[in-house]
Amino acid sequence: MKTSKSDSIWTRTFLLLCAAQFLGYAQNSMLAPVLPLYVTQLGGSPFVVGMVLACFAASSVIVRPLVGHWADRWSEAGVMISGLLFQGASIFFCFIPWVEATMLANGLRGIGWGGLNTGGYSLLAHIAPESRRGEASGLYSGVQSASSILFPAFALWLLHESFGGFTAVFLVTTIFSWLGAAFGGMMARPVTHAARRPAAMELSRQWWREIFHFIEHDILLPSVMLLWLNVSLPAITNFSVLYARELGVENFGLFFIVVGITSLLARPLLGRLSDKIGRDLSIATGFGLQLASLLLITTVSNLAGMIVCGVFYMLGNAIGSSTTLALALERADPRRRGKQMATFSIAYPLSYGVGSLLTGSAIEFAGYAGMFYLLTAVQAVGLLFALSNAAKLRSQELN
Repeated sequence: MKTSKSDSIWTRTFLLLCAAQFLGYAQNSMLAPVLPLYVTQLGGSPFVVGMVLACFAASSVIVRPLVGHWADRWSEAGVMISGLLFQGASIFFCFIPWVEATMLANGLRGIGWGGLNTGGYSLLAHIAPESRRGEASGLYSGVQSASSILFPAFALWLLHESFGGFTAVFLVTTIFSWLGAAFGGMMARPVTHAARRPAAMELSRQWWREIFHFIEHDILLPSVMLLWLNVSLPAITNFSVLYARELGVENFGLFFIVVGITSLLARPLLGRLSDKIGRDLSIATGFGLQLASLLLITTVSNLAGMIVCGVFYMLGNAIGSSTTLALALERADPRRRGKQMATFSIAYPLSYGVGSLLTGSAIEFAGYAGMFYLLTAVQAVGLLFALSNAAKLRSQELN
């Protein structure tokens, strides 16, 4: 069958959307290994590191319903641009050398993160061809994760150079977010029609009930799956640098480069695969690979072993995250796309916050090995849940 022009993924809007997301995620990728080091330098423990990371997640979760409401009634592109601008400005509080100031900065950054993701996912749901949503989801999330290839290593390099340091890292991350906002501005005019005005019945609702309506049943199952898949992610993206330091592993920037490349290449390929083999099998495979990675990492003690485990984890996360995003795109109601994609995107910061607290607390009480065993058990339960809901994951509509 010949692919029509309307089924093309590679439009100008899609490319600009991906560019804005790449730069917004670049800030987060640079801060992922740097913030734990910064907090520990200020005297914080692993538990305090988890608290700082959780501030980012908490504010991002709380703001999503409001941001989704705003996207539906104003502009999805405008919400994304505003999020990028706010994300860049908030990091200036990190220049105050107090743990409390870093908590505040990360909490404010979470508000910008909510706008970046809610606006971006809503736009993707609007422009992705129906027949290629798995592939579009994989490409989109692959671009987001591409920032994790070089930017964590770049941040660690810049941190230790004579002309660098924490201040230099924070300034560069701000520039990335504001450049992303510029790309968003370039695409804003062609897609302003994407924001759909509410129907008369919806207008008659009390506005505060609409904003604080958290549960969107159409995409509840994909959201739960995404949360469960990502709850162990901070152990790899944030706490692995502290684990490597405890093991005496040097040149750890290479770890982030390899796992970043893995995520970049795997997401579009495995997202496309999920269109062929089914959403249920794809999600189960994601849980299985992550489970194996978290179990194996307790047996390694060098850089090569950690890289292998990181690759397995990112393969599982790539296919699982791309598949759940494709499910959400399929089930989102066009009349409430902003709110529903906001609800779906809550799973990212919620899993990040819960995972950060869980990981930091487990390290405090059980050490790094105990933490990885605990997260392995969490992923095993997630795999069982996915298998028990296989029929619902295969269906285009919720039962």
